Amino acid sequence: MPGGEALSGTLYLVGTPIGNLEDITFRAVRVLNEAGLIACEDTRQTRKLLDRYGIAKPTVSYHEHNEAERSPELIAKLAAGTSVALVSDAGMPLISDPGYRLVRAAIDSGIRVETVPGASAALTALAASGLPTDSFYFGGFLPAKAGQRLRTLEALADQTATLIFYEAPHRIVETLAAVEQALGNRPVVVARELTKMHEEFLRGKAAEIRAELAARESVKGEITLLIGKLTGAAQDDTPLAEAVDACVAQGMSRMEAIKTVAHRRGLPKREVYGELEKLKG
Repeated sequence: MPGGEALSGTLYLVGTPIGNLEDITFRAVRVLNEAGLIACEDTRQTRKLLDRYGIAKPTVSYHEHNEAERSPELIAKLAAGTSVALVSDAGMPLISDPGYRLVRAAIDSGIRVETVPGASAALTALAASGLPTDSFYFGGFLPAKAGQRLRTLEALADQTATLIFYEAPHRIVETLAAVEQALGNRPVVVARELTKMHEEFLRGKAAEIRAELAARESVKGEITLLIGKLTGAAQDDTPLAEAVDACVAQGMSRMEAIKTVAHRRGLPKREVYGELEKLKG
C-alpha cells in the first residue's frame, strides 16, 4: 500500500522427498513455485528437485555452517515482504537438519511461519517396521563417539516406546553392538535407502542384524534404526552373578557390568547390586 508499512512475507517450511522424487505434495510444488526465495541445505541437491518440477526460483544456501549469519539476512527479506521457502536435502526441515534459528527468529519478529508437510524417514520406517507404533521416541543421530553413544542408549533403557534414530552406514555395526550392550538383544529394524530403488528392511534381534551387516563387504545408504521394547520372552534367565561375570569377561568394569545386566533385564541397578551383595554374604 503506497505510503504504508510493507507486509512481511511468510516463511514456509516445505517437506521434500526422502528419495523418490514423486513423493512431494501438490501444495509443496505450488509453494516452491510461488516463493520469492528458496533457502536450501544444499542448492545443488535441491536443484535436482526443482528441475524435475520445472521450478525456476532463486536459491540460497542455508546449512549448519552458515545458519547463524544467514538467518538475519533471510529475516530481513521476510520483513521486507519476500516469502521464503526453507527446504532440507530430504524430508522435513529442522528434523535433524538446520532451521531452528530461522524459525525462532521469524516467530520473535512477528513473521508468519507455515509448515507444508511432507515425507519423513522416521515415520516412513516406523510404519513398515512391524514394531509398536502407539508410542515412539525419536532421538535424531546418535553420538559419533562410542562412549557417548553407549551412555545415550543406556539412558533410554526404561523408555516404554519404540526408539528411532538416524545412523551413518559406516557406524551401524558398532551401534548395534552398543544396542546389545546397553539394551540387551532387543528386536531391531534397520531401514536403508527408504523409497529408493534399493530400499531394504532388516528385521530381527540386535545380534542377528549386526552379524548380517558385519558380514557384508560394506554398508551404504541412508539408515534409520528402530529399536523395540524388551519383551518378557527375551529376558535372560542366566543367574545374576554369572551374567555379571560374563560382562566383566568382555572387558567391562564390575559396575558397568551390573548396569548392563540391570538394563537388559529391566531391573533397577540397585536391585541387581543388592542381590549380588546378598550372594556374597
